[in-house]
Amino acid sequence: MAKITEAEFIKGCKKNDPKTQRQLYEMYSGLMLAICRRYIKHTDEAEEIMVNGFLKIFEKIEQFKGDGSFEGWMKKIMVYESLNHLRKQKMIFVEVEAAQYNESIDYTNAQTQLEAEDLMNLIDELPAGYRTVFNLYAIEGYSHQEIADMLQISESTSKSQLSRARGHLQKKVLELNEKIKVEYGK
Repeated sequence: MAKITEAEFIKGCKKNDPKTQRQLYEMYSGLMLAICRRYIKHTDEAEEIMVNGFLKIFEKIEQFKGDGSFEGWMKKIMVYESLNHLRKQKMIFVEVEAAQYNESIDYTNAQTQLEAEDLMNLIDELPAGYRTVFNLYAIEGYSHQEIADMLQISESTSKSQLSRARGHLQKKVLELNEKIKVEYGK
């Protein structure tokens, strides 16, 4: 199969060409599933959301104006599809006072030999609200104001969810680090 260009993907998808749509899916499904999995705990749900995301991409392809990368546009659709799913599940964010999220976290003892997969598993264990805000902020690069707008929460809630997620992750990393030391006698 010859490598298809981004422009050819867009042109073929605009024509509703099933072959081009299949090639786009095959080329990007792994990456898009990984994005959905960052927000959705269960792989089967994440796969369903990814498929719905591709359907939305094919349906809304005319809206892609070429501002920015096509891949980035597709990623954004997957993030929004994941967030919509979480909204439908009535994921609840807890409002907290702004002072509670300003606590300082000490990362000096959090050095570990974690692999990327271990870290993703720890993130996956976070409660849905923490995981969502952590992914949007730390991985996707959205600001707290953007997150607040997307999730229809206050900016202070976004900040507190991130702070709690970081604290939870720090605790889990330290626990895992201790477990590694015990198991390997380090």
